[in-house]
Amino acid sequence: MTAKRKMQAKGAQVIGAMKEVVGRATHNRKLQAEGKAEKSAGHGMSASEKAKDTVRKHMP
Repeated sequence: MTAKRKMQAKGAQVIGAMKEVVGRATHNRKLQAEGKAEKSAGHGMSASEKAKDTVRKHMP
């Protein structure tokens, strides 16, 4: 996983988690849903990069 993509994925996860918490605290369902979506996108990005690394590692 490239360092840039890893930072982007982790950043999306952290920002999404913060938005989710703020949305929950302020009873803002839209912000809470946006945070969940962003956090999930970060997890997906991380998983795809890990899969790419695994494929690259096992290629001749």
